[in-house]
Amino acid sequence: MAEMWRVIDTGLRPAAQNIALNRALLEARHAEEIPSTLRFLRFAPCALLGYHQSAEQELNLDYCNARAITVQRRITGGGAMYVDEGQLGWELYLHRRDLDTADMQAISRRLCHAAATAISALGVDARYRPRNDIEVDGRKIAGTGGAFDGDALLFQGTLLLEFDAEKMLSALRIPPEKISHNAIASVCEHVASLKDLLGRRPDGALVKRYLTEAFESEFGVEFSEGELTLSEHKRFEAALRGIDHPDWVHLVAGPVAALPILEAERELAGGVLGASVAFDLLTQTLRHVRFTGDIVAGPRRLFVALEATLEDTPLERLEAKVRAFFREREHDALTLTPDDFINVVRLALRQPVAAHKR
Repeated sequence: MAEMWRVIDTGLRPAAQNIALNRALLEARHAEEIPSTLRFLRFAPCALLGYHQSAEQELNLDYCNARAITVQRRITGGGAMYVDEGQLGWELYLHRRDLDTADMQAISRRLCHAAATAISALGVDARYRPRNDIEVDGRKIAGTGGAFDGDALLFQGTLLLEFDAEKMLSALRIPPEKISHNAIASVCEHVASLKDLLGRRPDGALVKRYLTEAFESEFGVEFSEGELTLSEHKRFEAALRGIDHPDWVHLVAGPVAALPILEAERELAGGVLGASVAFDLLTQTLRHVRFTGDIVAGPRRLFVALEATLEDTPLERLEAKVRAFFREREHDALTLTPDDFINVVRLALRQPVAAHKR
């Protein structure tokens, strides 16, 4: 007889409640008070920081405040993101013994493959993309991340049922003049929702069913619908008192000037290649890199995959990472060389910092 796991749906909630439930369920799984659990959730409009990020450095706080977009901090790492009712969240709370490894990259690959199978059942060709995304034809449709607490794992994903590219860009710390029609079009080339791909927003209940069945098949278990336990409610109330508080949201604070956004473009034989770099001056680290331009480099997913590879890269590792990336993709028909990407990033880093403190 298959092992019984639990599936719950905590519905649409404010960000603080969803994050407090992250902590409560993870603690409960660590204490073995609950079985391994699949949770579905949705967020009221919010901008979510990764655990180690500064709101001032990552978000357009004036925009968020003016539009009642709540700012909140996750208990997991990763980058800042805008989330609203158009995304479906799914989370797995597992014990280490449910997995064959503690290697997060291997876990991400396994769980993203399973989720991609479920998404593909809706009528698209969804696939895992390293390090932790799911894509359809080179366009990101879901992002994931995870964290261990002792022997307990929280692995979470956010699936785009539909999304507003302009609002997503505006909530992040991007110079207003850069949020143009072209910038929005560029985002839509790299990110897609199921509504974009299918021509309609899919039935949420069907999406949840396919995800549940995919994880049942992956782990050889059966899910039984359940509710939050008394223990989880108590842990949730205790967590919410700390998380629904400015001290938690501003747990990490850093001056905007310490994370400038530096930009440059280079004229190449096939067109223009640009780079926008969020550069941590204190640690000399590339936090985020975005490549732009009208040049055709090869498959569309290459730009996005290289951007993901360069997240949180020490400057001294830039050249090695770019060259290793392209060595693994020699079969793709590229019109750009590793040096083209390295040089445009280095050119951006030579721009005056004082002009990029917004």
